[in-house]
Amino acid sequence: MKTAVIVFPGSNCDRDLAVAIESVTGSKPAMVWHGESELPDGLGLIALPGGFSYGDYLRCGAIAARSPVVRAVVDAANRGVPVIGICNGFQVLTETGLLPGALMRNSGLNFVCRDVALTVENSQSIFTSRYDAGETISIPVAHHDGNYFADADTLDQLEGEGRVAFRYASDVNGSARQIAGIVNAGGNVLGMMPHPERKIEAAHGGSDGRRLFEGLLEAVA
Repeated sequence: MKTAVIVFPGSNCDRDLAVAIESVTGSKPAMVWHGESELPDGLGLIALPGGFSYGDYLRCGAIAARSPVVRAVVDAANRGVPVIGICNGFQVLTETGLLPGALMRNSGLNFVCRDVALTVENSQSIFTSRYDAGETISIPVAHHDGNYFADADTLDQLEGEGRVAFRYASDVNGSARQIAGIVNAGGNVLGMMPHPERKIEAAHGGSDGRRLFEGLLEAVA
């Protein structure tokens, strides 16, 4: 499977994400600089990594969402290409409008960095097919602006359409309804705040994150 990781000024998890993808797919992803206007042909996955794109100036993800290559990412997503945005990548996806809502400061106004328990809300998406619905998994978080916010109607729609992929098992950042990850209406775009690329093998303290990428590989293949 051909994959690509988008790199912005201030990304600091792009190599972690690339290593995780390569360990599952067996192929190195293309590292695509934000200033490019086109993506490689034939991609089976586009990944937007965590970090502090453009130093989080203006608003987290807002400037990155207007980078030249992101226009190509949006076009690819609208054609059905799988796209995952992790942490800052989730913020970018909401800023593009590919996903609803916004990511705000944590309710305690502190940076949170630790393993957290997530419940798998829907195992029917291409991102969650290797999990069981209702299963509890452990994935690290590392964020200051991870508080997912949307109006009540949007939250009801996400819940009603089964688009909540992951939920925090306890309050981590004040996120609305404890939402940790959502998918778009087409099911091919996932935004999640925790970092599955940091739980790929036993040396990381567990491999719960690996199953996300394995499921994707299986779905695309």
